[in-house]
Amino acid sequence: MTRRRWIADEVSGDLAYLRGQNAAHLAQVLRAEVGQELEVSTGVALRLGRISKIGKDRVELLLGEVLPSPAIPDLTLLLAIFRFDRLEWAIEKATELGAAEIVPVIARRTDVHLAQAARKRVERWRRIAHEASQQSRRVSSPVVTDPLKLKDALATPATVRIVLTEGVAQTLKAVLAASPQKESLALAVGPEGGWTSDEIALYQNSGWIPAGLGPGILRSETAAMVALAVVSSELARA
Repeated sequence: MTRRRWIADEVSGDLAYLRGQNAAHLAQVLRAEVGQELEVSTGVALRLGRISKIGKDRVELLLGEVLPSPAIPDLTLLLAIFRFDRLEWAIEKATELGAAEIVPVIARRTDVHLAQAARKRVERWRRIAHEASQQSRRVSSPVVTDPLKLKDALATPATVRIVLTEGVAQTLKAVLAASPQKESLALAVGPEGGWTSDEIALYQNSGWIPAGLGPGILRSETAAMVALAVVSSELARA
């Protein structure tokens, strides 16, 4: 039987701790017992953990052997802020598809009310990413940054930086195939209505490569998932 995997809320030497919602779910919903074995991610490595103490809001685990785990690609997703219900779905799915960092971006076409409310949502977005990481058996959660204005997000470092946009003949797959160095990747997905022409110019002036996903017009969250799937496929071939 596959052991459940948890991302530790705190690590001290060979002890790991689950707190808050993680501890309550493990202890009360899953009815964990002392001595039960789990997989525990310390944020650095995946280790075998054995429950040593169960409290009301804290579960202590004794860490054992290091377990093999796949490397997470160095992939950053710049995601222009759009309707929160769809954005939260996109954050969850981007986590499942392996994004290492998610950067919410305030774009020209981001609704002003959403832009103003975004900072109050960041902790919720981080919880969503954390829960999705455990569900999808990742070793660590992606970093979800505070919202950035586009001019600040443009400086995101990566060996290959691609901005998705409509009306471009060059596809994402073609750009990836033509890029010999793919140690780190950054993808930028626009808001409802897409990036404006001056925003695309800013991207290009900062060294980003425009690319498309084909002739159809996709919703922002759909475009992000398609792009991440394409990237995952191309990295698997490398």
